[in-house]
Amino acid sequence: MNSGKRHPDPSWRSIQADIQLSVFSAGVFALAAACVMSAYGWGMTRLYSHAQQYGLWYLGASYGAVLVLQDAYFYFTHRLFHHPLLFAWLHQGHHRSRHPTPWTSFAFDPLEAIVQSLFLVGIVFVVPLHFITLIAVLTTMTVWAVLNHLGIDRLPLWFPHHWLGRWFIGPAHHSIHHLKYTVHYGLYFTFWDNLFGTQDPNYEKKFDER
Repeated sequence: MNSGKRHPDPSWRSIQADIQLSVFSAGVFALAAACVMSAYGWGMTRLYSHAQQYGLWYLGASYGAVLVLQDAYFYFTHRLFHHPLLFAWLHQGHHRSRHPTPWTSFAFDPLEAIVQSLFLVGIVFVVPLHFITLIAVLTTMTVWAVLNHLGIDRLPLWFPHHWLGRWFIGPAHHSIHHLKYTVHYGLYFTFWDNLFGTQDPNYEKKFDER
């Protein structure tokens, strides 16, 4: 593990604020889930429960497709939240700590929580998804968000220079976002940051010096 200089630990007050926002966000996502299940009961969604309906291959294909779509949605909404006119209303709460912890993962301001939940509500009306696939997406989103907020001090020295660190977002990549604000807006993949010029040019160089 990295034995270099550690960043200062966040204050207990900052962690408490993150927990409070996370509890509210959990309520928003629970309400979104209730809306999805109600719509499913009314036959309005494209959720299905028989794996053979689209074939087993489709379970993996739809899972990958939804992750790509969610990553695009997250990148563009996240970047929009950082606009000076919107930041204080939509995203400031998530950035109370410059050195995030897992508690920061879902510390969304109320409007941001609603916007992020809308993707999961909307996707079930557009893409046929097995319930297992939807659960897998939700699990991936949750685990990935927590990992991204672990902080760079908890990383092995070989990361991010392993190929995974160049293509997939991890705590090293996302920690820079919390320090600089103007780079690294993605959720799962570095693709959008590279494509739209929001990848920190010193990303790999900085970790060479760790």
